[in-house]
Amino acid sequence: MKLFIDAGFDIINPVQINAKGMDPQRLKCNYRDKITFWGGGLDTQKILPFGTPAEIKNQVIRQCEILNKNGGFVFNTVHNIQANVPFENIIAMLEGINEFIGKP
Repeated sequence: MKLFIDAGFDIINPVQINAKGMDPQRLKCNYRDKITFWGGGLDTQKILPFGTPAEIKNQVIRQCEILNKNGGFVFNTVHNIQANVPFENIIAMLEGINEFIGKP
């Protein structure tokens, strides 16, 4: 990450939260005021397609709490949403975002 920052980048996308070295808490702690995190709001490989709506909402809210602390975060999933994702899981993701920002 430091190499990207030193090279002049001010945004990183994707933030693949389940990849080695991409722990969101560590990233935010170490680089909070140096780079904007675009993505990392929800794991699209395991949680979104296979999780329950409650698990999805919880992960969205938790990731937003971590990555949005003091700004520098643009919500997005880790990668594109695939065709095998149940519709109710996409709704749960949107509900999690709305719950985080305080909308009914």
